[in-house]
Amino acid sequence: MKFIFTLLLLLFVFGLGAQSVEALERQLEEAETSKEKIAVLIKLGEAYKAKRQYDEALDHAQDAVQLAANLNDKGTLAQLAMLKGEIHFIDRSYYRADTEYKNAFAYARQAGDLGLMAESTQKRAEVMNRQKKYRQASQVYEEAFEFFSGRSVSKLSTDFDVLKEQLSRDQRKLEKEKADLEKEIQRLQSDRNQILAEKQNLETKQTELVERHQQVNQQLSQTSEQLANIEEEKDKAVQQAQAASEQLEEKASELQEMTKQQLEQEVLLNRAKMDAQDAQMEVQRNRNIMNMAILAAGALIILALVIYGRYRSSRRAKRTLEEKNKMIQHERERSDELLLNILPAPIANELKEYGKASAKQYKEVTVLFSDFKNFTKVAEALTPEELVKELDKCFKAFDFIITQYSDVEKIKTIGDAYMCASGLTERRTLPNNIIKAALEMQEFLEEYKQERIRMGKPYFEARIGLHTGPVVAGVVGVNKFAYDIWGDTVNIAARMEANSMEGQVNISEDTYKRVKYNFECEYRGKVQAKNKGAVDMYFVKQERTAVAV
Repeated sequence: MKFIFTLLLLLFVFGLGAQSVEALERQLEEAETSKEKIAVLIKLGEAYKAKRQYDEALDHAQDAVQLAANLNDKGTLAQLAMLKGEIHFIDRSYYRADTEYKNAFAYARQAGDLGLMAESTQKRAEVMNRQKKYRQASQVYEEAFEFFSGRSVSKLSTDFDVLKEQLSRDQRKLEKEKADLEKEIQRLQSDRNQILAEKQNLETKQTELVERHQQVNQQLSQTSEQLANIEEEKDKAVQQAQAASEQLEEKASELQEMTKQQLEQEVLLNRAKMDAQDAQMEVQRNRNIMNMAILAAGALIILALVIYGRYRSSRRAKRTLEEKNKMIQHERERSDELLLNILPAPIANELKEYGKASAKQYKEVTVLFSDFKNFTKVAEALTPEELVKELDKCFKAFDFIITQYSDVEKIKTIGDAYMCASGLTERRTLPNNIIKAALEMQEFLEEYKQERIRMGKPYFEARIGLHTGPVVAGVVGVNKFAYDIWGDTVNIAARMEANSMEGQVNISEDTYKRVKYNFECEYRGKVQAKNKGAVDMYFVKQERTAVAV
């Protein structure tokens, strides 16, 4: 079984290497189902990774993540997270690589894929070792050991059987794809043989026409020789008639005999004339046959040229049409991508379909506000260009963090404040993911702070606050329209941020009730909030570690 699995893996790798990026792009356009698109996107990600085009590889991997998320395919999401983690690791983006390997472990755990869980753990340890964070690498190994050691032998056997069945399904799928490719190759070979046969048939007909033309020329040559012989006989007959006329004057006694001879000569002469006429008619017939053959050959050649010209013209037209369709599809995808960067997917789809988007009320939305402490003081120590660059770097990191969670939506940035929310769907969700994102934001800022301290440069520290409650969401404006949310929930979330501390994530009582079993929190007591009075607040410390069963 190990040998067969290794052989299948090698065949898959070689098949992937044999396909060019252009061929895979064409396959992606022709793919009809989401599973087919995911398979081609993974191949494209691997191909671009091999070519060191990491941005393109990440774009294709992210497209596959969205499709797999729609299918709720945890196993594929785990593989894609591993792929993205490898790309970030190669590109030395170790923080992002560690995030992706974490996601891969979580998805693999949900899918029951022990192999991927072990591999993601190993990769996380490699990331920590590469950054010389040996204590954290050891902690990763200890957590993995605690998880795996708690599983029974029967569970491991069951997982092995599931993995074995999955490999069997993958093998059957590869065999089916191989059979489809072989059928396509046979069809193309059949088309090629048919074209070669038609070409050979045309060459055979052309050869026959040439041979027929040579035969007609030979017949014309023979007829010309016959006419020359007839002319010679005619000349002889005329000479004989003249001789007979001269003998008539000299020999009157032989008049009757000479007259008879003259009549015979005239008969021969008339017969020769008739033969000459027959020969001329035969020559004319042969000429007509030759002309008809030449016309037929010319007609065939012209027909072949017309067919070939139409074939070339149709190919050019088809190629032009395909190029235009690709351009149209590219522009459509680009416009959709730009629209999705501005609006959530449901709102964007509603705008495209109806030309407008109606406002909606959501009962449980968690709003996050972040704001940098002493922003004015830090801004005074930087040039305008450096200030914008630092803000851009931080906000890009925040954008990257929340894109890892499908239920978290960025709302806007206001100066140095960053606002996002989760729960803006018809389906009820918990604020677990947005709190994870908040903790990752503070973790990023802490690492970036240490780096800036080593460089002797000023740094940003952020306060983050969250609150859960009802909001109204909608699109406002006509030109440069924007998606926004309103309600008292937004105001309370802003108060949570204002009463937070640098490096901390401050949440309200309503949010705490929804996440207290998933996160370790520190009760702060009742804190005075502007225009809200005393409000119960909590600092989120860390996510609770899952207990192995």
